Amino acid sequence: MTTHLEHTGHDHVHGDDCGHQAVNHGDHVEYAHDGHLHRKHDGHWDECEPAGHTVHEGHDHRHSADCGHQTVPHGDHVDYLHDGHRHAEHGDHYDDH
Repeated sequence: MTTHLEHTGHDHVHGDDCGHQAVNHGDHVEYAHDGHLHRKHDGHWDECEPAGHTVHEGHDHRHSADCGHQTVPHGDHVDYLHDGHRHAEHGDHYDDH
């Protein structure tokens, strides 16, 4: 679940050829842009931020630069795309974004 936080002043239109990394996430596509993840919503772009702390239970794999999963720069950390989820390292576990 994400909060509804509109990214104001975002004139750029994301799409297949916009040059930003596309991330399939559930029923929509997010775009990595300047350390943020954006999603189209009702004629504007939203910031895709988790609404809470959601631990990805039972995740034994350790992500790293060479683990083979796609990376998405996101604010002050890197998310990893894995089995349809965005994982962010948080202490001794991964959060499900």
